[in-house]
Amino acid sequence: MDAVMKGLSLLIGAYCAMVWRVTAALPMTGILLLARGAAWPARPVMILHVKRGAVTAISAIGYFYGLTKLPMAEGIALSFISPLVALYCSSVLLGEKIGMHTILASLLGLAGVGVLIAGRLTGSVDRAAVGGGLAILGAATVYGYGLTLLRRQAQAAGPVEITFFQNATTLLWLLPLAPWLAPFPALSHWPMIVLGAVLAQASVFLLAWAYGRAEAKTLIPVEYTAFVWSAIFGALIFGEALTTTVLAGAALIVTGCLIAAFSKAAEPMAAEVSL
Repeated sequence: MDAVMKGLSLLIGAYCAMVWRVTAALPMTGILLLARGAAWPARPVMILHVKRGAVTAISAIGYFYGLTKLPMAEGIALSFISPLVALYCSSVLLGEKIGMHTILASLLGLAGVGVLIAGRLTGSVDRAAVGGGLAILGAATVYGYGLTLLRRQAQAAGPVEITFFQNATTLLWLLPLAPWLAPFPALSHWPMIVLGAVLAQASVFLLAWAYGRAEAKTLIPVEYTAFVWSAIFGALIFGEALTTTVLAGAALIVTGCLIAAFSKAAEPMAAEVSL
């Protein structure tokens, strides 16, 4: 999905690509929702849907914009800070315990981000790439909070409902600027738009199903398989090279996140980081 959306964003822009992707996805998920005879969500659940729509709108546009400026593997490596953000958010919002291991994990994650940034600032500085990297870091931070919202959603609603309302509320957040930034795409772009919509819905559905059955910290390590796929698709589709700097930075971030995710430490709350 990332590869499809990067290609589409290069053609028509990240904002436009996102608007029309969620537009294409609405009837797909709407039919599934109607077939299940789902009732309108209760107010607290609807508020969760609306919040997640805002998170999706901001993080997706920032991420896909960043991918147009960076190789896919580097972009996904930077986005790996989102699980660390999710761990802290899970502590505050979900009551999941974190301790000193999370502090170590955060330091390793920041070191990894530092390696990636240093690689971009070495020699001739590509300002567009630096801007893309900052966009992805911002998007990843917002997405980390979104992972926590997804956990809460999954406890209150089914995957089909979550998927439909994520599209609907994301589109509502994006619509105000659509008349100026999202003109109707050419017919030649629609196969990619529909493919991106199908892949996105499949991923949201599977994530919602998973987060409804396990704690966020248990599922977080699965996020890192994306690095392998991004490197493969980046090389095959966009001819992108994988550098040692990206590998080193990604390794530090992933190591930090795995330490936090698999930690079995149970320090008392008073000893944990204040957020």
